Amino acid sequence: MELDALAKRYAQVKASIPSHVKLVAVSKTRTVEEIQALYDLGHRAFGENYPQELRDKQPLLPADIEWHFIGHLQSNKVKYILPKDPGPASTHLIHGVDSTKLLDELDKRAASCGLVQVVLLQVHIGQEETKHGLLPDEVWELLRSGPLLRWPNVRVRGLMGMASNTDDAEQVRREFHGLGELFRKLRSSDQDPAVFTELSMGMSGDAAVAISEGSTLVRIGTAIFGERVYE
Repeated sequence: MELDALAKRYAQVKASIPSHVKLVAVSKTRTVEEIQALYDLGHRAFGENYPQELRDKQPLLPADIEWHFIGHLQSNKVKYILPKDPGPASTHLIHGVDSTKLLDELDKRAASCGLVQVVLLQVHIGQEETKHGLLPDEVWELLRSGPLLRWPNVRVRGLMGMASNTDDAEQVRREFHGLGELFRKLRSSDQDPAVFTELSMGMSGDAAVAISEGSTLVRIGTAIFGERVYE
């Protein structure tokens, strides 16, 4: 790993992001050494996609890292990111909650840990069938049903979405714009704007568009760490 190259890429990415937008460095498949190197440059928010990988990395890295789980989370894998003894490196924010079944499991596990887990609801905005997420109508219905009553150990902090994997920049903008509109309507009508604060959208290839459409969190890996080398 070239530390000078990492520092240069990180500085370039940081300079491109407004101060009100949080940068989550996507560290899936990255080594503990790579994450530590970026930590030593001052970065603290890291995003993992795989529950077991997050579980294995947490005890090997500084306790003040702010861990974000950004992948698709299955109910039977919640135990890996919400262990019975979460310790100081518990998961700061889970981005991709896409079902009431998953909310049920998160609430149960959080209660057993004695904590309140903060989450984002994932909304399906892309055109690919492989994308996960709730439909906008389902988000409205879920939030109007009173999530604090049904899931007292979970706090819904906002929304997350992934645009289609396409070279059509206007399609990506439309998808991000639609999610931004949904987020703003929820804040203004049904949700406490002091609590419902986060809109997670945008990755290495489309972060600038996402930010222009209201993103408060961007998830960037390759532009910081460089291309992954898969064995």
